[in-house]
Amino acid sequence: MKMLIFGHGYSAGFLTPALIARGWQVSGTTRADPDRVAAAGAAPLIWPGQRDAVRAAIDGADAVLVSVAPGTGGDPVLAAFGADLARARPGWLGYLSTTGVYGDRQGGWVDEDSATDASGPRGLARIEAEAGWRELAEGAGLALHIFRLAGIYGPGRGPFEKVRNGTARRIVKPGQVFSRIHVADIVQVLLASIEAPRAGAIYNLCDDDPAPPQDVIAHAAELLGMPVPPEVPFDRAEMTPMARSFYADSKRVRNDRIKDELGIGLLYPDYRSGLRALLRDEAG
Repeated sequence: MKMLIFGHGYSAGFLTPALIARGWQVSGTTRADPDRVAAAGAAPLIWPGQRDAVRAAIDGADAVLVSVAPGTGGDPVLAAFGADLARARPGWLGYLSTTGVYGDRQGGWVDEDSATDASGPRGLARIEAEAGWRELAEGAGLALHIFRLAGIYGPGRGPFEKVRNGTARRIVKPGQVFSRIHVADIVQVLLASIEAPRAGAIYNLCDDDPAPPQDVIAHAAELLGMPVPPEVPFDRAEMTPMARSFYADSKRVRNDRIKDELGIGLLYPDYRSGLRALLRDEAG
């Protein structure tokens, strides 16, 4: 069995070994870091660049995962290889989207049937990309699965380094909550979907405990036995426009569907269990 991953980044670096352990051959595209892709066990493909090699990989793939963000001109994978995917018709097609498509709900709950009414440029671009992939799938009979990911954390991507070096900030915006997902749970959801395809399925990937970001930083400091960083009011915090834009949306995301349809039991159902595991793994 062969898997092609467009945009072999952080999550793919954990998915690839899990696939290989199940007998899969994996290839993945990268712009300029083939050594990192190879280190995960995948055959690297430079794209943009090796267009013919990517097309050959599409033709031979049993499954394709798209993990490339849309740009100002739309979804680059869809534009470059949509026709090739329609012709090859892999048995499973996955698209990694974001819970940002739901926009701001002022802390309210959303599920996969909620309206996608984001107003920011990144959320709107994702809504358009999802629509483009659905149109392709419906026209070509592709088994498309859309995964809407909350904020990703995991090994090498957590709050501990910033707490240790004193750069962590507990930015407080009243009523603000975020949902999160440990990369290990992303991997188990993708594997479960590949093993039990449901064409047209949409899944939210998040844990059970949406929480204010300042609580996560405080818990990380407590686990390290370090002082909890002081609170910084959102309206006084110095932030990049990108960082500030994440605070425009506040919502709680339901994950019942991955449990009901895929039989998922989350490895890390809340940030507390996830952070404890990260710290334990760091200690060896």
